[in-house]
Amino acid sequence: MGGTATVATRTRISNYLPRLFGYALSLAGDRHQAEDLVQDCALRALSARNVPTDEAAFRAWLFRILRNAFFDQIRRRRTRDAHAEAEGEKNPPGAEFWQGDERFITALTVKMEMTKLPRPQREIIALIDIVGLSYAEAAALLDIPVGTVMSRISRARRALLDAVGASNVHELPVKRKRNNN
Repeated sequence: MGGTATVATRTRISNYLPRLFGYALSLAGDRHQAEDLVQDCALRALSARNVPTDEAAFRAWLFRILRNAFFDQIRRRRTRDAHAEAEGEKNPPGAEFWQGDERFITALTVKMEMTKLPRPQREIIALIDIVGLSYAEAAALLDIPVGTVMSRISRARRALLDAVGASNVHELPVKRKRNNN
């Protein structure tokens, strides 16, 4: 394509933007960083010389671009933080205040506990449970065997459930059907 994206390629990329954002958010844990990652991914994809024509390969290619952009961002941040630390600067963490009903609190708890998981566990949950990739697609993207994907997703889901269960958020009331014996 010579680095010039066709309208069809732009449309294909835009169709994946919500899923890319979900994956980026799970990796970065910050909405603004996720937006930057998706933008970087889209720019890299638009300027690519060779764009996969097969849809499954295209999707895996996009998510790999985003993943690589995330690792590039980590490397840049480490360098920047090392310079800032050498100069004695500190970045105070931002405070966010939330209000809402129990469903929102539960969703927030899951999100917070997910950010505490190790990156490989967050990543596999994001790829399979949020983005909706198959085990085979996730394996191809991460360059690992399908069996490894299966064991990682199992451990990651268990860790997330355990973390949410150990949090101070109580189970939400659920309407249950009565058994009339």
